[in-house]
Amino acid sequence: MLWGMTTALTPHLFWITSRAAGFAALVLASLAVSLGLLMSTKLLKGRTTDLRVAHDTLALATIVAIVVHGVALLGDSFLHPSIADIAIPFVSSYKTIWTSLGIVGGWSLILLGLSYYARRYIGAVRWRKLHRFTALAWLAGLVHALGEGTDAGQLWFLAMVAVVAVPALALLATRLARSGGGAAVGPPARQPQISKNRPSGPTLTTGVVPIAASRPQH
Repeated sequence: MLWGMTTALTPHLFWITSRAAGFAALVLASLAVSLGLLMSTKLLKGRTTDLRVAHDTLALATIVAIVVHGVALLGDSFLHPSIADIAIPFVSSYKTIWTSLGIVGGWSLILLGLSYYARRYIGAVRWRKLHRFTALAWLAGLVHALGEGTDAGQLWFLAMVAVVAVPALALLATRLARSGGGAAVGPPARQPQISKNRPSGPTLTTGVVPIAASRPQH
């Protein structure tokens, strides 16, 4: 009897693996985005190094989960997708819009996550501007999961997604409100070094660098 149950599950093994990896990717990405926003908005204060390590670990784990989510589908006996179907937007005929959103979001999260290791060549300023699109990539993945996910209509799935997605959305709204539309997601930029030359006259502290105040006119 047990052997029969195991055999019956075999055709669905790849599909189940893909579903599990997709759900893991959504949770991990939501946590990474939340942590990045907490650091960029400075709502969470503590050891910056530890927070960065946690953020990077979540980002890498998200990439692994996304890859497993897509590659596992290649073995599914129902969809029989090709490599192009899971890697190129608008190629698959299965729920094309939702699938394409997932592909775009997945590739974007992978490339943006790995771009961290190329910032030396990209430049810190360009990299931070590029990293702003992480929020959009995460939103594409969220819409993909809600629109195409097999469990999207299940109460447990919606509840689990809400636990990690709602805080991320709230933090994103806070970040947008503070920056006037900029959606930077990730560790905050390092503050510019203060010049060692003492400015002439009294200074006005702005919280970033001291600004030399002009002397009053007599």
